[in-house]
Amino acid sequence: MSVKTSCRTALLRLCAALAFVLSATTASAYTERNLLTGRADLETLKAALVADRAWVPYPAYADRQGWADFLGEYRDDYIRRGEKRLDYEWRVVRATDYLEFERSGNRDVMESPLESNNRAIADLLLAELAEGKGRFTDQLINGVFQACEMTSWALAAHLVVQPTHRALPAYDYPVIDLVSGDMGALLSWTYYFMHEAFDRVDPEISRRLRHELQVRIMDPYVENDAFWWMGRNYRGQMLNNWNPWCNSNVLATFLLMEDDRDRLARGVRLTMESVDKFLNYIKADGGCEEGPSYWGHAAGKTLDYLELLAQATDGKVNVWDEPLVRHMGEYISRSYVGNGWVVNFADASAKGDGDAPLIYRFGKAVGSDELKGFAALMRKAPAAPNCGRDVGRTLAAIAVDKELREATPGHTTPPFTWYDETQFCYLTTPGGLFLATKGGHNDESHNHNDVGTFSLWIDQTPVMIDAGVGTYTRQTFSSERYTIWTMQSNYHNLPLINGVAQRNGRKYKASDVEAQPGRFETNIATAYPPEAKVERWTRAYRVRKDRVDVTDDFVLTETVAPNVVNFMTWGEVDTSRPGRVGIRVDSVGAELRYDASRLDLSVDTVALPDPRLSRVWGKQIYRLSFKAKRLETKGRYSFSISRR
Repeated sequence: MSVKTSCRTALLRLCAALAFVLSATTASAYTERNLLTGRADLETLKAALVADRAWVPYPAYADRQGWADFLGEYRDDYIRRGEKRLDYEWRVVRATDYLEFERSGNRDVMESPLESNNRAIADLLLAELAEGKGRFTDQLINGVFQACEMTSWALAAHLVVQPTHRALPAYDYPVIDLVSGDMGALLSWTYYFMHEAFDRVDPEISRRLRHELQVRIMDPYVENDAFWWMGRNYRGQMLNNWNPWCNSNVLATFLLMEDDRDRLARGVRLTMESVDKFLNYIKADGGCEEGPSYWGHAAGKTLDYLELLAQATDGKVNVWDEPLVRHMGEYISRSYVGNGWVVNFADASAKGDGDAPLIYRFGKAVGSDELKGFAALMRKAPAAPNCGRDVGRTLAAIAVDKELREATPGHTTPPFTWYDETQFCYLTTPGGLFLATKGGHNDESHNHNDVGTFSLWIDQTPVMIDAGVGTYTRQTFSSERYTIWTMQSNYHNLPLINGVAQRNGRKYKASDVEAQPGRFETNIATAYPPEAKVERWTRAYRVRKDRVDVTDDFVLTETVAPNVVNFMTWGEVDTSRPGRVGIRVDSVGAELRYDASRLDLSVDTVALPDPRLSRVWGKQIYRLSFKAKRLETKGRYSFSISRR
């Protein structure tokens, strides 16, 4: 077999695995809430839709005073950003850039030029809206026309859903993914504001743009129900941030581009049915199983969608009073530890201050003072809002900027936060400890095999850590996902039982989960495969003022290899005293105590060459491995972590 044939075969296997991961995963729960479609049938929706785009809350392009008032002191900032794009060289995404994904797994080769172009379009549009003199129009036309000439707006990594299962786009199968959807919304806003100005240059510009939005976004959305994220043919598959992200973009495109009222109502109704599937899938506690890094794409994009729908129906179709929606929003404030650190389960970074305007918009929509105060706390020094290619979100951020400035900053973490369905538990103490732990299962969206793990902060400084996730590659969302160390339970704060790690899959889950103030425990034996030969393994956490006790109480059916309990940490580690591990991170000191008569300690240094990890933790982190000195079918390991 040739190298090329081998690579192609490997890619086809990857595609099959990716399709399985994205569309064939069994959901853990699904409740037929149907919050949106329950509020309006097709005829009610059709009657409620505001005609002629009068719902748009922003000035028309020609309304110069309107834009001056709307942008305020930021007007010159947007003009300066646009001026930097006046001599921008539009980048061509070459065929070999797409193919590089299947040749090496590198995503950036294809994604970087496309993202650069999209940001340039957004900057030029905002600059022209700010100035209104036509200075940026020609260059904006160049960007729009260049986008129209592309075969596809979707990413190479996502094109595997097309019939060829290859990374090079097929000209006759439009794929709606995260980026093609974003481009649909971006270019729809561009058309809405600029089509009359484009027509004065040449009507073919607007005609071509409208055609591309029709055949790339609106037509395939209505006619092709095969995209997994839609959930139209829901059979228990996972639904995640893709659903509200793509649907919010599709909704914007229909609302801004469709003139036929019947087709508009049908398109909007289909988005309502699809987003209902996501809201049915989300657990009632509102926890984001994908972690805080994805909150802006999951709950945040749900907000974008719901705001658009409410605006376009003059408030007649809205679900702001639903507790689920409020809980989805407040997850982001509850998961904030402080000093820029967040609870980072799944593919989430441990660093994340949050999108202040987005959080404020959510708080305003659902009437949450908690979110409004948190947004004010997250707000940086005055700067013109800029959400990159997401012009819709940038405009929405500008609209709430004045209110956000006047909001009072505030954030208080409750001593006990329990997401009873998602099974996230946060425990805090007056002594400055913040413990986050989880139950759940190993088939959650962006899953790591981490049932029962925990992270610990002292004085808003991480001590026991979750490394997070590295740069996405071809492996990340494939059958090879769990060959990556960051996805494995033996690189989380968990045991290797009989030398065996947790397994991925819905059936590998926590059981007997109990949470109450100051205490969390769960049997994690059910997260391990049969070869672990474990009958019960109760991981328990007790939180006191300045200390966390961690115990593993276990029963094995057979002993095969020594158990090993791993803890991940960083900073400076001192193991010079048996039974004690000193940990120092900046000015914060901690001590981990263990029974040296039962456990041998070894320390592994884990190098972090990946910049996505090293930007958070530095060049390296450490794995503390406590290996049992004796093989025993029953036992108990005890650890305590306290301020030093």
